[in-house]
Parts: sequence; structure tokens; C-alpha cells
Amino acid sequence: MPEWLDVVVRSVLFVTFLFFVTKALGKKQIAQLSLFEYITGITIGSIAGESIMGLDGDIYLGLLGIGIVAFIPFLGGLISLKSKNFRDFTEGKGTIFIKDGKVMEDNLKKERYTVDEMLALLRDKDVFQVSDVEYAVLEATGNLSVMLKKENQPLTPKDLNMKVASIKEPQTVIMDGKILDEPLSTIGYSRGWLKTEIEKLGVTIENVFIGQVNSYGELTVDVFDDKLQVPSPQERPLMLSTMKKCQADLELFALATENKDAKQLYAKNSEKLQNAIDKVTHILKS
Repeated sequence: MPEWLDVVVRSVLFVTFLFFVTKALGKKQIAQLSLFEYITGITIGSIAGESIMGLDGDIYLGLLGIGIVAFIPFLGGLISLKSKNFRDFTEGKGTIFIKDGKVMEDNLKKERYTVDEMLALLRDKDVFQVSDVEYAVLEATGNLSVMLKKENQPLTPKDLNMKVASIKEPQTVIMDGKILDEPLSTIGYSRGWLKTEIEKLGVTIENVFIGQVNSYGELTVDVFDDKLQVPSPQERPLMLSTMKKCQADLELFALATENKDAKQLYAKNSEKLQNAIDKVTHILKS
């Protein structure tokens, strides 16, 4: 076999083998590397590179070496699930950098971090002043987790005693001009419904780059032509506007009539409708 063809075969074989090895080790191997996994990754890469270009060597020995090295973190992961001490030893523990608003200088030195490096990590979290921080810990992965002081945390609807509508994950039902039936059926809609909604927006499915249905059953689309303006859904604001108009009409009828029974009926239903409006306004507002 020519050497160039041997290299091609070895490359394809090792890339395929490494793909399945990485897949077996799990997503953590590529998302958050511990020191143990980092060393394993370098070793596997070195063995693969040497096996691909080492044309005089036995290819099966390279595969065996990768298999053995990959099995070590796999076994370590199983042990880590059972033993916290082993997990702390192999993956490390978080180190507190700021506690109760005070910088832990000894911990910075222990992790060999300078003040400038700590400030850079804080800026990555959009924090520019140390005195705004209540608690900050350097995770074993090298990320800095930051909790701001209560007075510096952003307001939430809960802080203001406001009710907000719950939101579910939007479903992508159109991609690259093609309908995706699985997410469409997940939310209980048909192709006929989707085509009707598309017609309301004045576009065709073929012109839609991506289309999503939110938790309120509203379809929003992004079209291939960036210059084309697509109207946003108006069902909820329109419904709220209609309810307010009905409530105002009932109040007007109560004022206009001289019949006591009718006046009382109009006023009572106007109050009921106003209560309903108060309960759903946070949902129907766009």
C-alpha cells in the first residue's frame, strides 16, 4: 500500500475511533475538563498523532494504547460518582476569592492568581467593582462564580410583587424553508394551522429561514430577505384591547340606562370583566 494511502486510512480510522471514545466518555470530557481529563486528552492526541504518521508501527498497538488511556478517566468517573474524597482529589474543589465582600488574599496566592487576573474574571461577569460582590468562588473548572450584594442585584418581578406569565421552550417548526413535523406535533399543531399562520404574515414557507412557535401559540419568523419586514403577532394585544373595549361599553351602558335592574346588571358584569382583565393583563401584554 502506498504511504499516502496508508496515512489516509490511518487518519480516517483514528478519527472515527476517537469520536466513539469521546462519545463514550460523555459530554463532560469536552465541556469541563478536570486536570485528570486534560492530561488524558493530551496523551490520547499524542498517541493518535504518532500512530497516524508512524508508518512503521503497528496500527493496532495505537488503538490499544488509546483504549487503555481512555478507560482510565472512564473508571475514574465511576469512582468519582461514589467517592467525594476521590472526586475532590482528581477534579479539585472551589476556592473562595471573595467572602462577605472581602477579598481572600491568601486564597489568591494559593491559586497563584494576581489581583489583575481576579478583576479580569469579575469583568467577564460584568462586575467592575469589588465592593459590589458578596461572594465569589473560583470553581475547579477555572470559572469564577459571583454573587452580588443584595442591593446590587437586578430587580426581579418577584421583588416588585408582580405576576408574570410562565414561559415554555419555543419550538422551531420551520428551518431553511422546510417544515419540521416533530416539534410541530409536540405542541399539538398541524401543517394546516402552520400554513394558515404563514399566510397571515404574508410570506411563504420557502422564504422562511427559521420559524418558531412560543408558549402562547404565536408564530414568529425570520425570512431569508433581511430587508423584508414581517409583522409581529398581534393576537394577544388585540384580545386585551377587545376586552377593555367590552368593559368600557358595559360601563357606558350602565350610565346610559335608567332601568335600575339593567344598570345593576351592566355594572356587575363590568366589574367582573375588569377583574378578569387585571388577572390576564400580564399575559396578554406584548
